[in-house]
Amino acid sequence: MFQIREKRMVAPNVHELVVDAPAIAKKAEAGQFVIVMADEYSERVPFTLTDWDAEAGTITLIVLEVGQSSRKVVTKNQGDAIAHVVGPLGIPLEIDRYGTVVVAGGCYGIASILPIVRALKEAGNRVVAIVEGHSHYMHYHQEKMAEAADELVTTTTDGSLGEKGHAIDALKKRLEAGEQVDRIVAIGCTFMMMLTSRETKPFGVKTLVALNPIMVDGTGMCGACRVGVGGGTKFACVDGPFFDGHEVDWDELFARKTAYCAEEINSLEQAGPERAPSGRGRS
Repeated sequence: MFQIREKRMVAPNVHELVVDAPAIAKKAEAGQFVIVMADEYSERVPFTLTDWDAEAGTITLIVLEVGQSSRKVVTKNQGDAIAHVVGPLGIPLEIDRYGTVVVAGGCYGIASILPIVRALKEAGNRVVAIVEGHSHYMHYHQEKMAEAADELVTTTTDGSLGEKGHAIDALKKRLEAGEQVDRIVAIGCTFMMMLTSRETKPFGVKTLVALNPIMVDGTGMCGACRVGVGGGTKFACVDGPFFDGHEVDWDELFARKTAYCAEEINSLEQAGPERAPSGRGRS
């Protein structure tokens, strides 16, 4: 049922998969995610929906290979099937006409902001997309992003493409210059979202972030994805994934995300390298 129609590497270690999932494609909205099991014995892993086609019955996922579970997904080939894909999950991003919205994406979060940019633009907003990566080779989907947004700003920390620095550097310049920004959405690694939230707080612009803590069932039953927000506890899978970045307990989130790093590394060493099925080359 969840056959991989297309697969390609869009940046080093970053893979794009187009998967048959007609029921999910019909219901998907900007900001939602799915839970994936590569095979019957894999753990459940959340991936943001980066695109979907209701007519074709497909969804698109970006997978960053960081551990055993993501490795199992990306070593599958075009024509192979994923065991389970559950979704769409999470509360969609609230889309309204705010005025000028800056949507910032970092590394694997670049593709995640594409449907958000499109939805905000369709709602009548002026949308500025700011994307960051360490170097030029970490950027992808530039043509799609430029087409979707009113303005696309590219940043690299090594200065090899666009403005030198991070997405927050480009955003902060605009805020300090007095440019009107009515809302900010940031999706990327935890550090990128934390930095964006802390730097925008003095300007009083509401900043939404998509939190991705440890997640197991994705339906609010296990409580593994709890996060501190506004002095209380929320579950990212059912209360999120979007929260006000100015209210997130970032220290707690960092601690939870790194809790099983040693075990993840150990699992890779024990399992050894995954191999593509015989008779097929990697995509």
